[in-house]
Amino acid sequence: MAIQRMDNVLVVVEDLDAVVSFFVELGMELEGQGPVEGRWVERIIGLEGVRQDVAMLRTPDGHGRVELAKFHAPAAVRGAAEDAPTNTLGIRRIMFAVDDVEDTVARLRTRGAELVGEVVQYEDVYRLCYVRGPEGIVVGLAEQVD
Repeated sequence: MAIQRMDNVLVVVEDLDAVVSFFVELGMELEGQGPVEGRWVERIIGLEGVRQDVAMLRTPDGHGRVELAKFHAPAAVRGAAEDAPTNTLGIRRIMFAVDDVEDTVARLRTRGAELVGEVVQYEDVYRLCYVRGPEGIVVGLAEQVD
């Protein structure tokens, strides 16, 4: 049996409100936000005494989701520097299709985002860039060229 779909990607953050604002500015929709704790979550993630706030965001088409979690207990641990280069081991970015790369970058800059490199055109297919947002989260933006 094959998988049915990719449901979501989890990003652990320190400033939940800032990161939610960043993804909402990108165009995602906040599905819900609230506390998560109890034995059931401890059993799933293999940690004791879990207390966290979670926000779930979805893409406008309803097919993609990003889950954000702020751990109150146990405290979150940093795995890599916020400005880690793109070739650092692990998940490095989440890619989104957008209508207008320049407009999206301009809007995300109001939330503290910076270009990782520059906006480039790949053949006659895409305009692409990487943007580093709050807490070092890197998103890729792809605008299909008509």
